Amino acid sequence: MSAALGSAALALPAELDLAVIGGGVMGLATAYNLALLAPALKIAVIERSYLVSGASGRNGGGLRMQWGDRGNVALMIESIGLCKRLAQELGINLWFRQGGYLFLARSAAAEARLHRNAELHREVGAPTRLLTPADALTIAPHLCAEHLRLASFNPEDGVVFPWPFVWGYAAKAVERGVLLRTHTEVQGVSPAGDGYRLDLSSGEQIRAARVLNATGAWSGHLNRHLGIDLPNHPHRHEIFSSEPLRPFLDPLVVDLDSGLYFSQSTRGELVTGISLPELVGYRDDTLKQHSTLRFLTTIAATLTALMPITAGLKVLRQWAGPYDVSPDGDAIVGPSPGHPNFWQICGFTGHGFMMAPAAARLVARWLARGEGHPMLTRWDPSRFLSGAAARREDMIIG
Repeated sequence: MSAALGSAALALPAELDLAVIGGGVMGLATAYNLALLAPALKIAVIERSYLVSGASGRNGGGLRMQWGDRGNVALMIESIGLCKRLAQELGINLWFRQGGYLFLARSAAAEARLHRNAELHREVGAPTRLLTPADALTIAPHLCAEHLRLASFNPEDGVVFPWPFVWGYAAKAVERGVLLRTHTEVQGVSPAGDGYRLDLSSGEQIRAARVLNATGAWSGHLNRHLGIDLPNHPHRHEIFSSEPLRPFLDPLVVDLDSGLYFSQSTRGELVTGISLPELVGYRDDTLKQHSTLRFLTTIAATLTALMPITAGLKVLRQWAGPYDVSPDGDAIVGPSPGHPNFWQICGFTGHGFMMAPAAARLVARWLARGEGHPMLTRWDPSRFLSGAAARREDMIIG
């Protein structure tokens, strides 16, 4: 398995059909799917560090159909369907567990959102159902239901362990002939004919007919080499993992009003995070991934109020990872404005991990066959030039 996780010493050819910059789940899944469709292509994934060093190894592993927009619901029905057989396809245990997502509404506005979503989910075919507070307590008995107005539950939502998800795509991509180069930074990108020249930290220069920017929250740094100006930006989010507890919680629970979410892993830890607003005048373009007391004090107060039995919980690990935030909540995927052979696959606003199985397959089909899809049209990076971008989604959590 270790060879499949890449090498800094792996030789790269001078010419590539496609260079994927970024070895997270989105880049690796796209490379794997493209290698299945077009095995003759010379494809390389170039990662500046080790696999799972970025956002793909720093998320909570949640997968859900419960979105507020028809396109996202349908995409996640497809993505979860793929996940059901992905462990067998990739040959690795993903620790995929369908304990469901339980959304809680404690305000009139959140209650209205759940009612609206339930009708939409019924139309699209997601098995979401609304629950009274009493019914919610049968699924998560230790919740404080004092101010709970309504809940929604989808039993097919679930969680996976992020690391093997990435490793599995990496191993199968390599098995299909994809070159995986790690610990190598792309320090410069410049036009070269119809393609691009990449200047690597190793001193090498390679040429690629097409490039896929799969660096997520780091994508702006790469885009600036070509004068590509897209409005996505990084926003740091934090998570903590507790001491192992006796199993008591099946679903991943989300409180819509506070942005708190938590689940229990197969090893018994409580894994939890919460939305925090950006500080005034602050934007973490440095992408520092340190932990903060601000997060820990906020989440401690919110979690213990919603689930009082966690009051004595010991925190074992706390970490941060970047969301790649798009201003309209939609991903930024496809040819870049002014650079048709320099593609983006970024801007998933913290939910790219769960969308990757379906989204990467769509992008691979487009690259291999020119096969379009309504979501690809919607995600077009050029939409910001016309001012046509409009927010459709309000169920962005975490």
